[in-house]
Amino acid sequence: MAVLHPTHPLRRLFAGLTEQTFITELGIGDPPLIDYLAEMLARFLHVDQLYRLRDARGRRLEEVGEMLLHAQGLPAGGRTTREVYRHIGDYTLFWTGVFPEHLESQRTGWIRDCFVDYTTQGKRCYYLASTYSDEPYEEESAVLRRLSDDFELCAFGLRRVRHEWEQAQDPPAHLRRLIH
Repeated sequence: MAVLHPTHPLRRLFAGLTEQTFITELGIGDPPLIDYLAEMLARFLHVDQLYRLRDARGRRLEEVGEMLLHAQGLPAGGRTTREVYRHIGDYTLFWTGVFPEHLESQRTGWIRDCFVDYTTQGKRCYYLASTYSDEPYEEESAVLRRLSDDFELCAFGLRRVRHEWEQAQDPPAHLRRLIH
């Protein structure tokens, strides 16, 4: 999986749109939170990151219900448990905020996630991940707690970020095919 370079145009686009939206439209001047959300958007450009959790057989976990069962099967208190809960929080926030229509389409299918409340599970998982507050997680723990407390507001903000990138006028040619 290729990771976007810190100066990659898409990373800069997400950082700028997220900062603009959260500060100007929502009045949230929280740089660590804004940076975390912009980084999440850049990270989830790669489907391998969006679906990075795997079961014991190596099959990717695509439903929150499966991810939660996987997390519950891990030893309590470990770094891996924290990372799984953080990922579930990110995953639920991404779909709730950026592509809520995807969740609506799931509600009509017969998959386990049609019974999962992404907001409730996202808040819960961010909270659980935030409880790992020792070094080296101390700084990120505060951001995860904020994401748990303000999940709905952050989802709304990400919806606004998506709206802004869809409304972008005359983006460079290499970005046009990605955002339209």
